[in-house]
Amino acid sequence: MQAKKLGWTDLNLSIIGAGTWAIGGSGWKYSWGPQDDRESISTIRHALEKKINWIDTAPVYGLGHSEEVVGQAIKEQRNKPIVATKCGRVWDKDGSISGCLKKESIRSEVEASLGRLKIDVIDLYQIHWPDPDEDIEEAWSTIA
Repeated sequence: MQAKKLGWTDLNLSIIGAGTWAIGGSGWKYSWGPQDDRESISTIRHALEKKINWIDTAPVYGLGHSEEVVGQAIKEQRNKPIVATKCGRVWDKDGSISGCLKKESIRSEVEASLGRLKIDVIDLYQIHWPDPDEDIEEAWSTIA
């Protein structure tokens, strides 16, 4: 699989990545419907076998479920893929989603993502759907 360097980083990404929005399953406002976790895990592992070396996910996909499934899929992989996840979309106990780019929220989101993904480092951390009315500078300084 051909790979390309991502900007000024040291990351070499395969030209095709694995997106995991649908893997979040059902039960939340923006779902793609029911998904079989075993099939999702198998699909991710198959992609890795085919030399796709990066997975894009987000906490908001399935309200954390997508990251949990990705974590299960990669936990026993010898060659860990590059994992990209996001911050800035949070949900309450009723599953209502809103934006938040405050330092405390981002730090909490990072820790929760690391736990769900069962990894020590997030390779690429992105701001998900930034709201122009929020303080993007606070988010950038927190992520940096």
